[in-house]
Amino acid sequence: MDLYTAFEKIKKPFLLASGFFLIAVIGAIDYLSGYELGVSVFYLIPIALLAWAAGMWPGLIGSLAGAFVWGFVDVKSGHVYSSTFIMYWNGATRFVIYAVMTLLLSFLKESIRHEREQSRIDYLTQAANTRSFLEILRIEIDRCRRYGRPFTLAYLDLDNFKEVNDSLGHTTGDTVLCTVVTVIRDNMRSTDTVARLGGDEFAILLPETDLEAARKAILKIHSGLLAAMDGTGWPVTASVGSLTCVDAAWDVDECIRQADDLMYAAKAKGKNTVVFSSSTSS
Repeated sequence: MDLYTAFEKIKKPFLLASGFFLIAVIGAIDYLSGYELGVSVFYLIPIALLAWAAGMWPGLIGSLAGAFVWGFVDVKSGHVYSSTFIMYWNGATRFVIYAVMTLLLSFLKESIRHEREQSRIDYLTQAANTRSFLEILRIEIDRCRRYGRPFTLAYLDLDNFKEVNDSLGHTTGDTVLCTVVTVIRDNMRSTDTVARLGGDEFAILLPETDLEAARKAILKIHSGLLAAMDGTGWPVTASVGSLTCVDAAWDVDECIRQADDLMYAAKAKGKNTVVFSSSTSS
């Protein structure tokens, strides 16, 4: 587990309390050490914690708190300035330094978050990619084993997609793939997941869905896809294999293989159809 993931797992209230507590601790150390020994740089530690773990605004508030505590301690420890303006100037300077660091850390974290999200999404269709889908499926298998709740995995392959690429071009083919994902999302629940596994193959995960519910959901998606293809004149249909697991005795690879076999069974029946199966792997 990396540092980014570790901080994401810690509760935000605890991080906020820890950050401001550390500012107070450093302030006490600053006071005891006297104004001649500069420790203002150490305020960056709790401020960085607040900015990275809790967000930009907590970081900015921490920056203000750090600058204020430093100024207060500096005066209370006996530092006499020739001008009040210098005292305020020094405090403002430290606030700007702390705030700039806060902004930089916030932008860095957002950039990392964005890159991580993009690494889990298919660049063309914006569906989940294979890596992301396998992780989600693994979690669903674990949940099924623990709570005994069924789930359904559907494997979908587009029929005649190569003809579209050959006759209408790859740009139209890309549009077909994006349309497929849009139609699936329009006909599934927010808790369901659609992924592009490569080429013209897609997977759909329906958590807590038994065979009867899966039949209704997958047929609805299948009908929606056919209507969308007919509406554009694209000669594309879909062959789907739908596997409902009730005890999750299979692992991720075996679940996908079984759903893939069902999809090929659908193609063997003449394409443009759905084959359903419910299994306990026994």
